[in-house]
Amino acid sequence: MASQLDTQLQELAEAESLAMLRAISRGIEKESLRITPEGRLAQTPHPAGLGSALTHASITTDYSEALLEFITPVSTDIEESLQTLENIHSFAYRELGDDMLWSASMPCIMTGDDGIPVAHYGSSNVAHMKTVYRLGLGHRYGRLMQAIAGIHYNFSMPQAYWERAWQKAGSPGDLTDYISTRYLDLIRNFRRHSWLLIYLFGASPAVCASFLRGRDNPGLVPFDEQGRSLHLPHGTALRMGDLGYNSAAQKSLNVCYNCLDNYVETLRRAILSPHPDYHDIPRGQHGDYQQLSDSLLQIENEFYSPIRPKRVTRPGETPLTALHGRGIEYIEVRCVDVSPFSPVGIDAGQMRFLDTFLLYCLLEESPPCNDAEQASQAANLEAVVNRGRMPGLLLQSAGGEKPLKDCADELFTGLARVADLLDLANDSTLHNASLQQQAAAVADPELTPSARILREMREKELPFFRLTMDYSQRWARHFRERQLSPAQQAAFEEETRRSIEMQREIEQSDNVSFEQYLDNYFAQYRAL
Repeated sequence: MASQLDTQLQELAEAESLAMLRAISRGIEKESLRITPEGRLAQTPHPAGLGSALTHASITTDYSEALLEFITPVSTDIEESLQTLENIHSFAYRELGDDMLWSASMPCIMTGDDGIPVAHYGSSNVAHMKTVYRLGLGHRYGRLMQAIAGIHYNFSMPQAYWERAWQKAGSPGDLTDYISTRYLDLIRNFRRHSWLLIYLFGASPAVCASFLRGRDNPGLVPFDEQGRSLHLPHGTALRMGDLGYNSAAQKSLNVCYNCLDNYVETLRRAILSPHPDYHDIPRGQHGDYQQLSDSLLQIENEFYSPIRPKRVTRPGETPLTALHGRGIEYIEVRCVDVSPFSPVGIDAGQMRFLDTFLLYCLLEESPPCNDAEQASQAANLEAVVNRGRMPGLLLQSAGGEKPLKDCADELFTGLARVADLLDLANDSTLHNASLQQQAAAVADPELTPSARILREMREKELPFFRLTMDYSQRWARHFRERQLSPAQQAAFEEETRRSIEMQREIEQSDNVSFEQYLDNYFAQYRAL
């Protein structure tokens, strides 16, 4: 009897379906710390030449005023997405003055929470809400965690694919519900196998010792005699472990991805339920807003996950309201480290592997998940984050413990069939080439980015900070020398002007108090 993957691949191999595979859409959100020439976090405001961080289409900030985020528009062409990302970098460097962009996920020299300026977005209610949310994150988790950068990879299948797949399945229920159900299938499989992406793309096995000054050390050891760098000898992605986006409070959240209603309701309750640990942080008393609320989650973005179901929101709309009302539109992969070995932190080979991996997760059978399996997934992720390149590392599977290499080889068998299909659709061999490159890194852990970082630190006798600084300076020269066409430069300058004017219009249109604005916003959660 043919498996679900067999059936799906056969249907997609039809000429009409192959054309749909060329319309897979993706977008990149790439974070970078803005640093001084000495390698310290910039303390200056968001550069005026980059426009309004509130409304600019391509350039914003995340937690910190110094944590830039570059956003590419939705595109069906990988090379186009990368070219756009390069153009954004090139334009930004024309406005950064002496500042540079840090070329790694784990941060530069840090001086503690006080040295991390929280982002500001203007005087409007929506801008104030964004800043207060970030203040709340700082109080809850510390600002240092928010200085870690990453790459978010947004992925969606074309509408024509969904309509055809729905019809092939017998048109069950509503098309919107069918799409959400299938995206949740993808998410559950992603969570089963995301350890592989951590192993292959993890590029944060070490950190500058200044990051841990005054903090608990979760088992890291000095890399050199001077103690300038700390590392895990077989670690892959410290960003995804206890140093990064983890929260003891959130471990009580049992988020279910078996159906959209359960996902929405779990996060809704967390947003509306007070948490004792946050009770004493000011939340508007006497006008002092240091957090949006004392709930377990201030808003849904506070829920840290390697992958999220997403939908573009309308002005003033909560993400959960959008998901509940109109279903899942795309997924956001959040576990990719910034690679210091690429000018923009990610390359075409990685993107083709991600597409292959995500399409496999969509097409492969995806049974419902239970608490025991979620615990197993978390254990595998933790193991690969901390010991991913350790010889003989065992992972948990349905059949018992297995070596990581055996688990990966089993996955690559299915991934190879999906890569064949994508290459057939695109009349190329590039997806198979990306697969072979990553398969080589499974066979030889020294070929992973995490191993390369430690090897270069060792061979060049450089601490993590100095090695990353060298790469940051290299890519700074690259982008300062790279020319934009007059049309490209003019388009960025026009977007800068447009974003500033739009921020001004938003500020002028406010007609309620901030307290009322928040009450109206959170009423949407209560109405779900």
